[in-house]
Amino acid sequence: MTDRKKRTIQDIRASKTDGTRMVYTSVPDYTSARWAEAAGVDVVVVGDSLAMTAHGHPSTIPATMDTMILHPQAVRRGAPNTFSLGCMPYQSYHTPEKALANATRFMQEAGCDAVKPQGGRSQAAILRALVDAGIPTASHIGMAPHRVALYGGFRIQGRTPEAAMEILEDAFAIQDAGCFMLEFEAVPADIARLISAELEIPTIGIGAGSGTDGQILLAYDLLGVFTDFKPKFTKRYANLTEVAVKGLSAYAEEVRAGAFPDDDHSYGTPDGVLDAFRDLLERRRQV
Repeated sequence: MTDRKKRTIQDIRASKTDGTRMVYTSVPDYTSARWAEAAGVDVVVVGDSLAMTAHGHPSTIPATMDTMILHPQAVRRGAPNTFSLGCMPYQSYHTPEKALANATRFMQEAGCDAVKPQGGRSQAAILRALVDAGIPTASHIGMAPHRVALYGGFRIQGRTPEAAMEILEDAFAIQDAGCFMLEFEAVPADIARLISAELEIPTIGIGAGSGTDGQILLAYDLLGVFTDFKPKFTKRYANLTEVAVKGLSAYAEEVRAGAFPDDDHSYGTPDGVLDAFRDLLERRRQV
């Protein structure tokens, strides 16, 4: 799909009212980005979840700015015609000055089309500073992975009326800051649907039911690449790990049996070269 038209901020905003259910997926590398673009995904997200799925960490916290610049560069090369959203890693946006410097790196060095820190009311001034600087900005509420230590683990948010109101107020703060979109994570479906209906900006959900304006899943989760654990909200559409292990096992078996490589997977020698080389080899032996 090399001739596809890249989605714009205006397209994403319009999805709130025109009925377009936007498809987002989080991809960490060139190859998965190519898959996403070929499949017609609307937005590729380079999430700091790659600290877990691509680097083997137990949480997103170890992701650094250098890591989060390197990966979206590869994603941009893999999906040049797809809107790219870079997720700002832990403690990369704790002051307006640092947020602006790091968001600028996402736009200039990584080729992202927008950035996404996390937080609502507590981050409103920072979100506003990014928007005022001309950087398209989204945000992330509900179960915000950067606050996982405060939650005592990856836990569903908004399960009481008071907690749901907290998420609502965060959502309005994000909208009022000028963000073009927000993401709910691990929020009861009915709560996410009601809050989304109150907003003028589009919402996407991961573990937040079908009442948001779009959906996001990690490509490595939905394709069965990352198998350390499977969140409840992930649906497996393929099992690439099973295919990969089967293929590698077959390769190992053939190598050990001497069946690979065979003539079909080896380069031949031009006529006369082998005999001439043998003559040279014999002369060397006699020296």
